[in-house]
Amino acid sequence: MADSVVLDTVDLHILRLLQNDARTTYRELAAEVGVAASTCLDRVARLRRTGVVLGHRLQLNPAKLGRGLEALLLVQVRPHRRELIGPFVERIRALPESRALFHLTGPDDYLIHVAVADPADLQRLVLDEFTSRREVARVETRLIFQQWECGPLLPPVPGAHLSAD
Repeated sequence: MADSVVLDTVDLHILRLLQNDARTTYRELAAEVGVAASTCLDRVARLRRTGVVLGHRLQLNPAKLGRGLEALLLVQVRPHRRELIGPFVERIRALPESRALFHLTGPDDYLIHVAVADPADLQRLVLDEFTSRREVARVETRLIFQQWECGPLLPPVPGAHLSAD
């Protein structure tokens, strides 16, 4: 991988801690990792500069914002041509209901994570913003019952295998 960055155990420890709480201060990070605060600051700056750390985001609870129903929409676009894809992607990204958009391989072209108020709002969204578009051939909807965050994203460890423990 030409784009990968070499990370040592201190970098990985910093990334693990920041992914658990991006508001951790440099002083707290340094104490936890066992390096000087200035060293920690330099390392985080390098992680940002090299593109390993892309930013910091505020995570919101959709239900507290009146969007208590989340769904995944599988969308097939026909014809699947670049001149249709660009405007489609920009329109979907601009929708306030859109949480994430993925371009896929296989029978479906896009997977879109949306958050809406209720089933009627989901129906409105699907009919008004998706199936009404000429390029959208098919939409399948999957409701999300529950969602979990997964562990920190770290580079693969050569030769390491996941255990079933």
